[in-house]
Amino acid sequence: MSSLGTSKGILEIAKFGVYVTVPVVLMYAFANNTKNLQKFMGNRSYIVFPSKIVRPPSPEEMRERALDRRKDTH
Repeated sequence: MSSLGTSKGILEIAKFGVYVTVPVVLMYAFANNTKNLQKFMGNRSYIVFPSKIVRPPSPEEMRERALDRRKDTH
């Protein structure tokens, strides 16, 4: 610490304090009150589904199409 000087030593101590304190405070805020986590996650929609979806054909429809194609080719 003597090679760093007092101003750099205090800065390193402050950085270490922030490095340790921020995760502890965040864990306390989210682990103690799950409503906070639900609020935080609820504001972000990670998956947005389209409003109109074209559904794939059912297996029965696929069989019918395959039979129709087979009939058309012969």
